Amino acid sequence: MESFPVIDLEKLNGEERGATMAKIKDACENWGFFELVNHGISHQLMDGVERLTKEHYAKCMEHKFKQMVASKGLEAAQSEVDDIDWESTFHLRHLPVSNISEVPDLEDDHRKAMKQFALELEKLAELLLDLLCENLGLEKGYLKRAFYGSKGPTFGTKVSNYPPCPKPDLIKGLRAHTDAGGIILLFQDEKVSGLQLLKDGQWVDVPPMRHSIVINLGDQLEVITNGKYKSIEHRVIAQTDGNRMSIASFYNPGSDAVICPASELVEKEEKGQVYPKFVFEDYMKLYAGLKFQAKEPRFKAMKTRESSTNLGPIATV
Repeated sequence: MESFPVIDLEKLNGEERGATMAKIKDACENWGFFELVNHGISHQLMDGVERLTKEHYAKCMEHKFKQMVASKGLEAAQSEVDDIDWESTFHLRHLPVSNISEVPDLEDDHRKAMKQFALELEKLAELLLDLLCENLGLEKGYLKRAFYGSKGPTFGTKVSNYPPCPKPDLIKGLRAHTDAGGIILLFQDEKVSGLQLLKDGQWVDVPPMRHSIVINLGDQLEVITNGKYKSIEHRVIAQTDGNRMSIASFYNPGSDAVICPASELVEKEEKGQVYPKFVFEDYMKLYAGLKFQAKEPRFKAMKTRESSTNLGPIATV
């Protein structure tokens, strides 16, 4: 199998731009995942975010996780556990309105670092959306506008730790799923692995790399591209040693954004429009109960709902 795609973003600024854009195109069409290096985010900032996140887990989260494990008897499991994940998490919201100041137990320097990191990731997400537009033959800014709704995009971060697990054959770090939203930017542990994606029927490791950002495409980009790009099933395998850090940031459509295939892409397809038109918030309500199931029934359910609902034009900036 070909190696996992790693994209050097610096090469967009020189004579290798064409080859780099082709690598991004291939990664989007055939992997749904790629890893970015030289992405413009300060390594010093990333090191600070990692240190503060790991300190926060040890100080504020680890004992709660151990209490949860004990209360559910997970260490004594004798058969596969399919209704819970071996992870400790908390969430931050950046857009449309930040909640970082309200999240309990965060030190001030941790809040400041996460706020700055989110600003850098937001810029990177919007750059990537325009690169995708260029590869798709869409007008620059099309995807950002499609995500906008009436109040702008939704952007948030899931901060996770995957502690050592005594029975990784029975308990997943995170069960297999596709991501519901737009484009996902992941800062993952450089030493402890565990993230895998499903490609051609086989689980493939996403390699940990120092100071990289892993990108994957969510269900909404599959819809907007009419299936040219696809969201890919992925999971986290728990490890018997090492605590894996994962900071996943989700640049998603606004809650009232109307999502549908881009007409320019539908016109190029003999099969016509394959995916439904819907309001993003409605999709998320459906996804909440079906996250760990196949995505196709979700699309089908939204298509059924589309036939009974009259949605207006896409809201833009």
